[in-house]
Amino acid sequence: MPHTAAPDSTAVRVALWRALHVQVDAAPHVLEDELGMQLAAPDVHWRKRGDMDPEGTRGYRASIVVRARFIEDLVTAQASAGVTQYVMLGAGLDTFAQRRPEIASWLHLYEVDQPGTQAWKRARLIELGFREQDWLRFVPVDFEAGESWWTQLVQAGFDARQPAVIASTGVSMYLTREANLATLRQIAQLAPGSTLAMTFTLPLDLIDEPERSQHAAVYERARAAGTPFVSFFRPDEMLALAREAGFSEVSHVGTADLIEQYFAKRSDGLKPAKGESFLVAKV
Repeated sequence: MPHTAAPDSTAVRVALWRALHVQVDAAPHVLEDELGMQLAAPDVHWRKRGDMDPEGTRGYRASIVVRARFIEDLVTAQASAGVTQYVMLGAGLDTFAQRRPEIASWLHLYEVDQPGTQAWKRARLIELGFREQDWLRFVPVDFEAGESWWTQLVQAGFDARQPAVIASTGVSMYLTREANLATLRQIAQLAPGSTLAMTFTLPLDLIDEPERSQHAAVYERARAAGTPFVSFFRPDEMLALAREAGFSEVSHVGTADLIEQYFAKRSDGLKPAKGESFLVAKV
């Protein structure tokens, strides 16, 4: 992998959808983030891409922004309660550290991702005028070479004796059940008071039409691109997996919960597509 390999297309798409939400959806916005788009630096015609159609991507776009907002609200609440460590597994082009320094600067924030992506992101941040901060640690992990994210995280200064918030979004579906369980078991060994927020993908039979066909098409595109979705979980299955891993308290936050919390008063009908849920698990 080149030292400064560009981020994968999924990370760029997520960043652009977050910007598209600000540009085409009515206020109030669930998340205000056009910085990820600036990092990605797409060409001037990016909004004409097929995967940026404002109408056709409404549900997915809403899912992406509410996923980030839910985690940022959780991190804010945990920081207020005295938690001082925040770990992003698969950080991609996340911009929490740059957009919310009034919260992030009170934390030890660790972004975990592939080495090439991280080198590229750090260079882009500098080009955009952001100084590197002592409280933000980039943790490069070559997953393809079998490197342990846990080992690299500790070497970067993470204190396993202190509670933390761990966020993992858009990752679990690419891992086998066994790999997901191994990750859960590792996180369940964290200090008491730690919280994990992880997204997981529902099986198609839990999704109604027309969204079911749309999701099936997305899964097929992912397979064709060489990044197939391999794990789907029913909520009760994911909760059972987290209990098996050793978490003391587990809960499911589904699409209906997120709609009620973040979209109920909208006049434009914007709401996230069903298909992804959150596991929130406490040590």
